[in-house]
Amino acid sequence: MTFQQVFGHEPTVRYSAPGRVNLIGEHTDYNEGYVLPFAIDRRTTASIAPRSDRTLRVASAFDPETVVSLSLDELSPDAMDGWSAYVFGIAWALQEQGADLSGATGLDVYIESEVPVGAGLSSSAAIECGVALAFNDLWELGLDRKQLARVGQYSENHAVGAPTGIMDQSASLLGEQDAVVFLDCRTLDTAVVDMALQADGLEVLVIDTRVEHAHATGGYAARRASCEKGAEVLGVEALRDVAVDDLPRAQELLDDETFRRVRHIVTEDQRVLDTVRTLREQGARAIGDLLVASHESMRDDFEISVPELDLAVATAMANGAVGARMTGGGFGGSAIALVDREARQTITTAVTSAFADAGFREPTVFTVRAAQGARRDG
Repeated sequence: MTFQQVFGHEPTVRYSAPGRVNLIGEHTDYNEGYVLPFAIDRRTTASIAPRSDRTLRVASAFDPETVVSLSLDELSPDAMDGWSAYVFGIAWALQEQGADLSGATGLDVYIESEVPVGAGLSSSAAIECGVALAFNDLWELGLDRKQLARVGQYSENHAVGAPTGIMDQSASLLGEQDAVVFLDCRTLDTAVVDMALQADGLEVLVIDTRVEHAHATGGYAARRASCEKGAEVLGVEALRDVAVDDLPRAQELLDDETFRRVRHIVTEDQRVLDTVRTLREQGARAIGDLLVASHESMRDDFEISVPELDLAVATAMANGAVGARMTGGGFGGSAIALVDREARQTITTAVTSAFADAGFREPTVFTVRAAQGARRDG
């Protein structure tokens, strides 16, 4: 169904925002560390038309028969449920973060997406960021993109109930073509780092295991709690303040599980810094070992991988990938492989065959390119 079929009139504007792939730097964001994501060329579109009252009406191509309505004066996390909380939560978070919506009129919003849901490509942030940019423009709030990223994170944490960091929203709002966004999650300082994949004959292959995950469930929250416990015992504001050289002392002070969680974060922060330096000095073909080391750390220390992700990474590497790792919050979702363009089909066939031999669901395998962040499309 279309916007017109759902609401009975045409939209006046369209905004879109991309999903993201995290090249490296997993679970470091809420530890005030470093991340290196890029926006991808799969987008979520919000078609919007203004109303004369104070009502937000929301529908989506996922469930076009259902239209959910809330007044701008009645927004609260308790009033939101399901996927529509990703839209209503932005309006609520804008108010919570100080925006004056007393003069704002309602909107009809229709969401369509080509970002796979549950694949670890941040379909949720794509909704949040497209909607946040639209609301900011239509209600003339004057916020910049870094502020909108904070609004998106606040909404996801407090309206949706997922204790995520700010990486996904930053990538979706700040992404640029053929580049990664180097983000300091403490200061929100960013730098765009060229990947130059095309010049190197490389592509990023996404292997969606089709094992769906949900950030609001216990595994993600438990990992965050372990990180906070580790920081408290070590007497630091966040694990960002722990260096690799501090790990022997940390091992003496922490129980084994908490230490391994901490070790992942500390070494992952260093891998992000090493990847940025390597990209700038040697190019993408030289980062493969860092990607593999990141996956091993997530598998063994942070324990957020699953057999399907491990098989995807191992099979890609065995068939010539430059590097591979799981990407996203874990417990399912996708792996990425940095591959030579000519090897794409060989690796795709090998992974699909390996999944069949293991009795797993057939994966969805596709390439992504680094793309522009959220924008108005018309």
